[in-house]
Amino acid sequence: MNGVAKASSRERATDGSTGSSKLADLYERSGPGSIRLAYLLTGDRGVAEDIAQDAFVRVVGHLGHLRDASSFDAYLRRTVVNLSKNHFRRRAVERRFLARAAEPEPVPGPEGASIDRHTIVHALGRLPQRQRAAIVLRYYEDLPEDTIASVLRCRPATVRSLVARGVQTLRSDLREAIDA
Repeated sequence: MNGVAKASSRERATDGSTGSSKLADLYERSGPGSIRLAYLLTGDRGVAEDIAQDAFVRVVGHLGHLRDASSFDAYLRRTVVNLSKNHFRRRAVERRFLARAAEPEPVPGPEGASIDRHTIVHALGRLPQRQRAAIVLRYYEDLPEDTIASVLRCRPATVRSLVARGVQTLRSDLREAIDA
């Protein structure tokens, strides 16, 4: 009987490792892209990794309920956008609390006349969340307007408007960074 128990535990270990290897393959395939998307939405590598992992866990937990398992990446992308939006909501609450508690310290301006990646990410971070998401999904993910509209749950015309206003704000912010 002891040999039977060992054999069945070996079978369970084999089945579990096969499932976890499929899960690991799925994460290796979709993880880096979701981390990049989260980074562009948040501007913070650590937060981006947390959001991407949380999004992956949430979508995988609902994998059996997905209408179309081949659209895993679309569900993951939408979850990353939602979690980054929630992150900024929490940060806004924290900031309001801290503003009531003490005066905020002045934020140093960008240094130098050249525009580097940090300046662009910082300018992206100052955009409203929906504009930032629309710009990142349009120019970084290279998604068509219809797909962005379904991710942001709005009309394609709204996507065009969000992208246009966001690009206009980025241009003026980056001009100010150059002039400073």
